[in-house]
Amino acid sequence: MRMGPAELVQAAAMARRFYLEGKSKIQIAEEFGVSRFKVARVLETALERDLVRIEIRVPAELDAERSDALRARYGLRHAVVVESPAEAEETPDPENLGEVAADLLGELVNEGDVLGLAWGRSTIHMAAALDRLPPCTVVQLTGVYDAGTAERGSVEAVRRAAQVSGGDAHPIYAPMLLPDAATAGALRHQTGIARAFEYFDKVTVACVSIGSWEPGISTVHDMLSDEERAHYASLGVAAEMSAHLFDAEGRRIGRDLGERCITVKADQLRRVPEVVAIAGGQRKAAAIDAVLRSGLVTSLVTDTSAADYLMTAGPTPKPALSRQDPDGV
Repeated sequence: MRMGPAELVQAAAMARRFYLEGKSKIQIAEEFGVSRFKVARVLETALERDLVRIEIRVPAELDAERSDALRARYGLRHAVVVESPAEAEETPDPENLGEVAADLLGELVNEGDVLGLAWGRSTIHMAAALDRLPPCTVVQLTGVYDAGTAERGSVEAVRRAAQVSGGDAHPIYAPMLLPDAATAGALRHQTGIARAFEYFDKVTVACVSIGSWEPGISTVHDMLSDEERAHYASLGVAAEMSAHLFDAEGRRIGRDLGERCITVKADQLRRVPEVVAIAGGQRKAAAIDAVLRSGLVTSLVTDTSAADYLMTAGPTPKPALSRQDPDGV
């Protein structure tokens, strides 16, 4: 039925009270001398007659639809998809991912938490963009790609996060990959490194990067010899995260490599309540899918380029929040 002018004015007034002023239907009913059921009908009619228009708006760089679809597909706690820069579609981990991840950490980290940061360009960009964090302890989860660049990499990222939060920092002054297991074992017992390792089981929020098995896109790949790369490639490696290798189904392979690395263990990451991965770009898309299938990651910050691949990548994976190990180990 057509609404008369008095009905339109009343509907507009009720809608203003409800949608703009935040008043309850009971409060509106008392003000206008009608039942709350009448108020509900009027508000419903106002929507049907286009008297009220509801818009859901997020910042232009965020893709809310893709974010929600990706979260549901992989059973993630949080998924944030950022528009891929038009001029850098082939670039892995666009810098705006780090900026968005910094804002996400500001939401996820609570006072008294232990924040763990693994090596990666994306986590370094994230740390540089941090402008708010509640008081928390910050610990480095992996050694550095090159000890000579520590001041510009993981160590500086840990220091930066601790500075923003006002908490303690526990960096690791050691390479991620060592020549052999004995050297790595000896380094793990050095005082400063051992102190950082003691915090690994206390981490409540971790931030990690993902690499695909190709030059320039995987730190571990770049650190190995040609012979070693060929060996792990023959095992079916598709991705790496914090010096842990995964095949396309998310199963861990090449576990012997971990014996030579200064890094958090996979089972320790699996026990961390919130593990945020920052990774994007078409060249990393398949690697992101593999790591998400491992069950180690609970949240993801990525871009539209990678998200479009992930939404059609193979069979629907197991929910990440179950934290199941594909190896059954």
